[in-house]
Amino acid sequence: MKIFYDDDANIEIIQKMQVTIIGYGSQGHAHANNLSNSGVDVTVGLRTGSSSWEKATDAGLKVKEVEEAVTNSDLVMILAPDEFQKDIYEKSIKPNLKTDAILAFAHGFNIHFKKIIPDLSNSVIMIAPKGPGHTVRSTYLKGGGVPSLIAVYQDSNIENNISAKEIALSYAKANGGTKAGVLETTFKEETETDLFGEQAVLCGGITALIKAGYETLVEAGYSPEMAYFECLHETKLITDLIQEGGIANMHYSISNTAEYGDYLSGPKIITEKTKETMKEILNNIQSGNFANEFLDDCRQSNDGTGGPFMKSNRESTANHPIEKVGNELRSRMKFLNSEKLVDKEKN
Repeated sequence: MKIFYDDDANIEIIQKMQVTIIGYGSQGHAHANNLSNSGVDVTVGLRTGSSSWEKATDAGLKVKEVEEAVTNSDLVMILAPDEFQKDIYEKSIKPNLKTDAILAFAHGFNIHFKKIIPDLSNSVIMIAPKGPGHTVRSTYLKGGGVPSLIAVYQDSNIENNISAKEIALSYAKANGGTKAGVLETTFKEETETDLFGEQAVLCGGITALIKAGYETLVEAGYSPEMAYFECLHETKLITDLIQEGGIANMHYSISNTAEYGDYLSGPKIITEKTKETMKEILNNIQSGNFANEFLDDCRQSNDGTGGPFMKSNRESTANHPIEKVGNELRSRMKFLNSEKLVDKEKN
């Protein structure tokens, strides 16, 4: 698989376009500021009364209501939450979109599961950084980038000599992605692997494992503080080693005792039954059932902050003992507070 870097992308392509970023959340603030810093004419599209309006304005960005922001845009990157994208597209974007404008996404969810059906006159592309928006921004500011994916769903840019793929690469370069490497994929592959990775490993798998390990130690009589350090705090130390050089690199760095324990106990935690469950999770994603379950839950929300399933689990997580002891311990770790990835006042 070819990996694209700075020399493979022409940043002047995106610099000659008027770009609108819809949304100013984790990814939205990163894309908008990165592109602006890269010399791109950026406008942020938000609904009136959005809590993000002032944040984007304070960052020096142009901010307009979605309908106005979209009207003259050459490229519209939709970075609102997945559950809001269809409604925003149908009501505010589609009626105001130029015939030859390019629709862009950072996740294939709504296109792949056909919640959004774009006009054939619009090219549809994806530029998906493989990391949270706050990391995309902080890495850019340090002169680097986050590995990214690009995909082309449809290329309707017939009259122009510039392909949709070239435009996606140009956007990725302005966002810092080509400094780390950009891979080409499809909307289907990105969507299904992304959802599976989040649910089975990166979010659902890791957090469930952390909480179960913490509970096991505390229930056995060990102090909550020790359980926190062993089951949560040190995960970053281990994942940093893995990210740097793979699992073997991590094994090289840890003690022989820890490595031996890895081989002995890892397969007892992640068993064949676990893999069977993972396959069920993947099937649920591939069928589109997860997408429908998620959107159905969201529709039951009165305030747009998540449905009953999301809210109940969000509350139980916030009240979990590991969160309480963690907040207390982290407040004493001054090095963690010196430069935060997430600053709710700004992003």
